Amino acid sequence: MTITRLAALGREEPSLLALAQRLLSVAESGLPSMLLPGSEAFAFTMAGRRAPDGSWVLQRRGTSIRYAAITALGARFLPEDRQRAVLGGRTAEEFTGLLVESLPAVANLGDAALISWAAAETGHPKLSDALAQVDALDEPGRPQYTVEAAWVLSALAAACDTVDVDARLTAARDRLLRSRIGDSPLFPHATGPGLVPWYRAHVSCFADQTYPLQALARAHAAVGGGGDPEALAAAEACAARICALQGDGGQWWWHYDARTGAVIEGYPVYSVHQHAMAPTALFDLADAGGADFGAAIRKGLRWMTDVPELAERPQHREPLILDALGVTWRKVHRGDPRKAVRAARGLGTRVAPGLRLKSLDRMYRPLSVDRECRPYEFGWMLHAWQGGRI
Repeated sequence: MTITRLAALGREEPSLLALAQRLLSVAESGLPSMLLPGSEAFAFTMAGRRAPDGSWVLQRRGTSIRYAAITALGARFLPEDRQRAVLGGRTAEEFTGLLVESLPAVANLGDAALISWAAAETGHPKLSDALAQVDALDEPGRPQYTVEAAWVLSALAAACDTVDVDARLTAARDRLLRSRIGDSPLFPHATGPGLVPWYRAHVSCFADQTYPLQALARAHAAVGGGGDPEALAAAEACAARICALQGDGGQWWWHYDARTGAVIEGYPVYSVHQHAMAPTALFDLADAGGADFGAAIRKGLRWMTDVPELAERPQHREPLILDALGVTWRKVHRGDPRKAVRAARGLGTRVAPGLRLKSLDRMYRPLSVDRECRPYEFGWMLHAWQGGRI
């Protein structure tokens, strides 16, 4: 017998079920205002500012087709009427069709891969054409950013029951596995040299871990026979490492040393990592037959309402979930000028792995809140909690 992820959460920790349901309601109420009128694109971000009366005002800024594709991937798990409410009157399948039609003008590999992934999941008849655009942008032998390489693999894994992608899937899977440095379980920021300056080539971020582990788990589940044990093992090793490094307050840290598997700099802590990206990757791993990291998922989710960084000083306390506005504030960060702490620790660990420069923690405490919200945060939230069976 299978149960939904939300039902499993309610069984394990009922109070967190209420929090997850609250967050999903915020996502559904907030996404319609993020969709640009008369368009298939979503805003890049919703920026919050205080009005003279003290209330919050949201402003749409920028455009992102990437975020539109992620939103479609999550919204497809909703009932049809709720899909239409989120996507401007269209179902996820119809909305994805618009994205597929826009592909000839898409020049970014990650954008094309996400659209192709959505096309595969919604059964779009032009899936082969979508994947052809991915091929055109993914030059053989050329290094790619790890996140985008992972999305390519996830798209191919989703398509393999419909289109002959065996050779491409194997190549995309091998690229991710080969990108790791030595015996580290973590993934670097790029799959090869040339994209990242030498002095920070060892620095990778949380997204560089969650998207590859998700993609490798999905590839394992997609192939026939006994699956892909090597891909599954790599996904599990990465998941185990980031879970072992998880903060005492449930924080999913931001920057890692891809050589050693250590944390370089923990902040910012992003809401999307806590309520969406970590859950969707770790759930997909469990769905593929991998290890269960449910305790870490629950610990991370709890951070959304129990933020130790803001609890230290009462004057800095503020909620990260604003139900009436339909947003979750984007992150808690240090507020250091020009991201000085990350720069110092990145450069320092290049020459001295493990160097902490602890005085920076005292100088720049994580007490600032980034009052933005981006649509992909809610797309992955829907994907995490409405999708899958465990």
